[in-house]
Amino acid sequence: MSTIRANDGTEIYYKDWGKGPVVTFSHGWPLCSDAWDGQMLFLAQNGFRVVAHDRRGHGRSSQASSGNDMDG
Repeated sequence: MSTIRANDGTEIYYKDWGKGPVVTFSHGWPLCSDAWDGQMLFLAQNGFRVVAHDRRGHGRSSQASSGNDMDG
């Protein structure tokens, strides 16, 4: 599983598929990065690198005791 650790220790999950120009997907509440799978697969198969993440407390990212809002 691909994750990065934020300064407060929260683990943020992300997907990184393909090679080429980068397209970044960011979901809104209450979704997760899986919402973009169809679009990501199409673009990755057609010459793009696609990246999507799960926001704090969504999908496979952990939930912090503070900063767990859309701005955090």
